[in-house]
Parts: sequence; C-alpha cells; structure tokens
Amino acid sequence: MSQNIYDDQEFFDGYAQLPRSRCGLDGAPEWPALRAMLPDLRGKSVADLGCGYGWFCRYASEAGASEVLGIELSEKMLARARELTRGGNIHYQQGDLERLVLPEQGLDLVYSSLTLHYLPDLDPLFAAAHRALRPGGWLVFSMEHPIHTCPSVQQWVNDREGRRSWAVNGYQAEGRRVSNWLADGVVKYHRTLGATLNALMAAGFALRHVNEWGPSAEQIAIEPALAEEAERPMLVLIAAQK
Repeated sequence: MSQNIYDDQEFFDGYAQLPRSRCGLDGAPEWPALRAMLPDLRGKSVADLGCGYGWFCRYASEAGASEVLGIELSEKMLARARELTRGGNIHYQQGDLERLVLPEQGLDLVYSSLTLHYLPDLDPLFAAAHRALRPGGWLVFSMEHPIHTCPSVQQWVNDREGRRSWAVNGYQAEGRRVSNWLADGVVKYHRTLGATLNALMAAGFALRHVNEWGPSAEQIAIEPALAEEAERPMLVLIAAQK
C-alpha cells in the first residue's frame, strides 16, 4: 500500500498552510499551463487521481463535466474535499492508486496533479487509465520533475561566490527517495523523464504535450519568490491521448 503521509497530522497541518491548499488552483503557479493542456470538459466524464481537497473536481464540474470521480488515499483529504464540495455530480472515494480500478472505457479524461511521484511503479496506473478511457480520451498529469527528485538530498547549494545551484546527482539511479518536507520520512520515487514517457507509450498512449514547467516573467514579477523555480524545472506537465 502507498505511504499515506497526508493522514500524518504534522504533514497535513503543514500542507494546509500552502498557497495551493488555501487558494486552490489559483494558488498553484503551474495551473495556467496545466489548464491549457486540458480538453474541453463539457459533457465529459472525468476522474481525478489523488484529488486532495477536490479543487480540480470542482473546477471540472463548473467547466461542464457530466460526472466527476475523485480518488484519494487520505481520509483527512477526503473529509476536507467533501466539506468544500456542493456539486451533485462529484463523487469521492478512497482508493490506493497502486491498485487502481476504473470503469472500462467509461472516462474521457483522467487527471492527476502532483501525485504520481509517490508511486513506485507507474505501469499499472497507466494501463488502468488507458483501459478506462474511451477512444480519443486524455490523460493529463503533473509530477515532480526528475531533476528535482533525483538528488539524495533535495536542496539548493551555495558555491564560494554565493551563487545558488540545484544539486543534480544520482539521476540514472531510479527508485525510492526519502525527504523531510513538512514532516520527516516522506517517501517519493525518482524515475528519469525518459522512463515516464516510455511507460506512457508502452501503455498505448500518444504523447501530445510535455512542459518542463517554469514560471513566466509575469508570474515572477507578481511573486518574486518564484524566481528560483526558473533555475531548474521543479515540475513536469504531460498530456497524452488514447
């Protein structure tokens, strides 16, 4: 079973203070780029894998999706999602994405935001998503970029001149990484970008767009703290089609 770190009270309390928790999709700087990769949602059946507070589920419903399924491992996150949700066409269920079961050819979009780097193996999830999508359906997701996940210690380093750089090491050594982010002992999994893209194609998907995301100049002007995210890609956004 996947590590259920979001039900750890220390982690959950820390996560609740993040801008993307307090402000929803508008608090996620990558959201405009991710939104641009989505198909038209009007009349579509949508699943959100690792739905968290349900922000995307509610967005999809408001954008005209006919039915929305949010799947989440954490009971604390699901409770918050249900508390914030009023839409009658949104259904939440607890589920482990390592054992994902979806209705065969019952969906038009499978979406996931910042969840897949918690999984040790993406092949079963990609296969389940492909079976669940109708012909022409979309898989759109974001995950931590492998340049961000690869170091044994994920942090900025300073050289003698005071210049900050992101340490890149162990890139080819795929597998488990443990970080102390919001709480100690957070388990994530590093894989190369090629491994993710090849797994998608092996599952039968056609790649449509890959964005090694960084903030725009306009975003940095509004929020200067984002400037460091332009120094190395923290996230990768991927759209694929059946």
